[in-house]
Amino acid sequence: MTTDLAEELPFLSISEDLIPSTVEKSSQQVILSFDGLLTPPLILQTNETECGGKLWPAGMVLAEYILRNKKDEIEGKKIIELGAGSGLVGLALAVGLESTDIRTTTIYLTDGHPPLLPLLQQNVDLNAPNFRTSTVVMPNLLSWGQSISPTIPSPPDIILAADCCYLESNVPLLLATMEALMGNDTVCYFCYKKRRRADKDMIRKLSKSFEVDEIKGDWKKDGVFLYEIKEGRSMRGVGQARIAL
Repeated sequence: MTTDLAEELPFLSISEDLIPSTVEKSSQQVILSFDGLLTPPLILQTNETECGGKLWPAGMVLAEYILRNKKDEIEGKKIIELGAGSGLVGLALAVGLESTDIRTTTIYLTDGHPPLLPLLQQNVDLNAPNFRTSTVVMPNLLSWGQSISPTIPSPPDIILAADCCYLESNVPLLLATMEALMGNDTVCYFCYKKRRRADKDMIRKLSKSFEVDEIKGDWKKDGVFLYEIKEGRSMRGVGQARIAL
């Protein structure tokens, strides 16, 4: 079953239940154009039985923000999406890039849950015909708190993270992985929907290690927060060594 969410889910009317109850299935395809920003649109296979296989509000917000405001800045970059789930954000950027085919843009869709990797690969295959020849998209297993695989660039140019930390117990592992990946010139776009007090605590912890600046927008009225994160002075030169905790 294929559902066109481009009109059903206006960008500023995001609810917790992203997919209308009338079309809820354990697995379905959805089509997203982000108000016409993606032509052709993004096609995603979702998996409602897996937490990471669903579409979450922060992913919608982050993808549209980058497409509207930062698309030119991601051309030719090495990009890592953390907790990619279905690959919404990274794949939206891959489809939306208007590359000159001169500089290669490489997007690593990473997740620490092995059962989600086939879903990521399926979504890459669904959208690959619409990638520019200079855009490379690769699913990768990345378990937070573990050593970074040599196949994943460290540091990358850009890190994307949207509603990636569902369990509070995973926050220290996420922070350790971010500390290992961040370089002097790395920029992280971190987006989440506030569901509990611990979410703000997560941002406070991030602020102790990194420079964290809130990007304000209408999404905040829906409880969604977006931040730009850069390496703080105290973290300069730490990098990969911090992963061994």
